Parts: sequence; structure tokens; C-alpha cells
Amino acid sequence: MRHGTLRAGLTALALLVLAGCGDDAPGSDAAVTPGDAADCPGEVLDVVVSVGAWSDVVRQVAGDCATVTTIAPDAGTPELAPDDRAAFGAADLVVLDGGGPDAWAAGALDGRPGPQVVVRAGGLAGGPEREGGLLWYDPAVVPEVASAVARELARLSPDAAPYFAAQHTAWTTALQPYLQAVADLREDADGATFAATGAGFGPMAAALGLADATPAGYARAARSGGAPGAEDVTALGTALAEGSVDVLVQVGGDLPDAVRDAADAADVPVVEITAVPDEGTPFLEWQLGQLGALAEALDPDA
Repeated sequence: MRHGTLRAGLTALALLVLAGCGDDAPGSDAAVTPGDAADCPGEVLDVVVSVGAWSDVVRQVAGDCATVTTIAPDAGTPELAPDDRAAFGAADLVVLDGGGPDAWAAGALDGRPGPQVVVRAGGLAGGPEREGGLLWYDPAVVPEVASAVARELARLSPDAAPYFAAQHTAWTTALQPYLQAVADLREDADGATFAATGAGFGPMAAALGLADATPAGYARAARSGGAPGAEDVTALGTALAEGSVDVLVQVGGDLPDAVRDAADAADVPVVEITAVPDEGTPFLEWQLGQLGALAEALDPDA
């Protein structure tokens, strides 16, 4: 059962904590999907998710037995509002990417009273060296996060453990077309090259066996979140013109005109991906759509 998303909602406890806050405090951009005690066989838990890309995964596993609050639906760096901090404090479970996209969450967790139950995608991805962020783009990590969330939910609400197990089984079944699409594209890509205009695509590119042909300067600018310099744009245009790039991955935003012109002139397909899905778009629909576009770009005659 999919719930509607309510903007800037809070649990009753969070609202009580906020009583008396000044009008000058920043407002929350959090999105809340409420649980439903009538359809939950155990305690309805409060779950806070840092970044929007993980929200649907958590909602699918938790179902009616959790109220899921997503602090940053668009994966930006939020100005934490008092109600955001209250939500962290009231949460039974916190789900983080564990890297760059939600580094801001560390401060909110530091002030949290009592024991913390936290699932970190970075910690499930093989250690600190994998904590670069956007791990929802790693098809090996996505099932691990879902499994960890299911385990913690069942431990926190034992009466609902069979319910969470069934939700997790349904999610795992629904995940198979995505995993198969990754496997098929890896076989078909056969060492193809890509260049990316932003950070985040690396985990998926590695899973697909794509070779990164992004010029070093452009890649550094993308990782830092800054704008590429003129020389970096020229280097990327040269790589496109020389045929060393099979597909250009546009990571959000707009392409510089010179890069777009170079890709068009070299007949290099451009595939746009986004850091997080549009609000209301399920995780699997979002990822399968992008994988489909990438497959078509790499093999338009398939």
C-alpha cells in the first residue's frame, strides 16, 4: 500500500518538542509519509531518512508500520530546522547514505538523546573507503540497505516482524528486474566508455563495467561541486570529438553549450540522470528508466 506524501509534517512528539520555538527559525522542507496503526500488527515506528533517494526503499520495506520522515527530499544540503532536529530526536530508526550527500546529518545525530539505531549505506558498502555518497547508485548496496532496514524494524517492533519479513520479500521480488537490467547492460556495454558532467554516477558505472573517460580536471570539478573551468570544458569537448567517449552522462543541471555542441557534432548520445527521483516517483521506476535510456544510447539498434 503506497501512502501519499505530506510536506513538512511531523510526529506528534516532534510537534510538542517544537512548541514555543521562535518565528525566526527556518522552516522544514521534510516530507512525511505516515504509517497506519489500523493496518500494522505491531508498533508503528518513526523512521527518519536523510536523503530522498532512500525514502521509497524504506517505505516499501516498512509499509504501514512506520511513519517515514525524509529530511532532504531533493538531496541538497538543508538548513536544519528545529522540527528536523526534533524528528531526529524522536526517531526509532535513522537511515543515512553515510557520505557526502548527508554529511550534514552528523550534527543532528550528535545531539540525539539515548541510544541511536542507525543504518548507514556507507557502512554496508565495505567500509569508509566507500563512503563517498550517492550509494543508492550502487546496485550491490541497495539490497543490503533494504535488508538492514528490515532487520532493525523487526527488532524494534517484534510483533510486526512477520509483516516486515513479508514486505522485504515483496521488495526483493520487485527488485529483480532492476538487478537483471544491470546485468544485461553490463554484458551489452562490453567496456564502453563514458564521461560524466557531475558526481554520483561512479558506483553504477563500475557495476556496469563502463570505463571513465572524463578528463581529470572536469572530474575534479564535478566531485567538488564546482563549475568546470574553461580548460576543462575544452578538454571534454576534445575527448568527445576524438571519439574516446561512447556516451555522455549529464548529471542534473544544464550542459555547457560547448559540450553540447561537441557531443552533437561527434554524434555522442547524451543521457541525463538525476541525483534523486522526482517526488512521488518510485525508486525502481526511476532507476529502470535511466538504465533503459543508457542501454538505448549504447546500443540504439537493440
